[in-house]
Amino acid sequence: MIQLKTKAIVLAALALIVGTNACKPKNAGTAVSSDAASKTYVAPGKYDEFYNFVSGGFSGQLSVYGLPSGRLLRVIPVFSVDPEKGWGYSEETKPMLNTSHGEVPWDDLHHVQMSQTNGEIDGRWVFGNGNNTPRVARIDLATFRTAEILEIPNSGGNHSSPFITENTEYVIAGTRFSVPFDNANGDVPIDSYKENFKGSISFISVDKESGNMDIAFQLHCPGVNFDLSHAGKGKS
Repeated sequence: MIQLKTKAIVLAALALIVGTNACKPKNAGTAVSSDAASKTYVAPGKYDEFYNFVSGGFSGQLSVYGLPSGRLLRVIPVFSVDPEKGWGYSEETKPMLNTSHGEVPWDDLHHVQMSQTNGEIDGRWVFGNGNNTPRVARIDLATFRTAEILEIPNSGGNHSSPFITENTEYVIAGTRFSVPFDNANGDVPIDSYKENFKGSISFISVDKESGNMDIAFQLHCPGVNFDLSHAGKGKS
């Protein structure tokens, strides 16, 4: 009887081992022993190879991630107040959020673009749009802070921007929705759309040294809606 019990225990143990191995997922050993984590590890005090500038959308801010580590290095306040950094609260930064409509302490930041020289990214500035109240911001990469915010006239929704020419001569912005231009007298009835509603494409000049922006000129276009585009390079 003792011998039979011993055999039964041995058989049960073998069955358990076989069953356990059968349930083991394929490549489980590879997942455990893989060096994927070591490939993305960047030690404290060391620099990532690349930096990813990510639009914050409805937060109105700009995030900076290091790659390959994936570390969040900084959230740069742009179009929205940021109590942590005092953005929009200090006397220095309050005016940054003023517009022709008064203070607008929020916006929807889209489409991050970097300055270029000869069609290649040069790492001087980052530009982003404010989709709500039509604005374009310039972030200085020497300080990782917002240096300037420019409001765009004759524009309704600034989704169609910013598009950078190959030597950062211009930041180009198109109105998302056709609107009566700012010099229209009073309200304009919607049934006068064909006569009074226009589209605009703004060319914003960028000073080569300081980066300061200014409206250079605008193209007044028929009442169409503009959206994503890209500035050409070379002969294009």
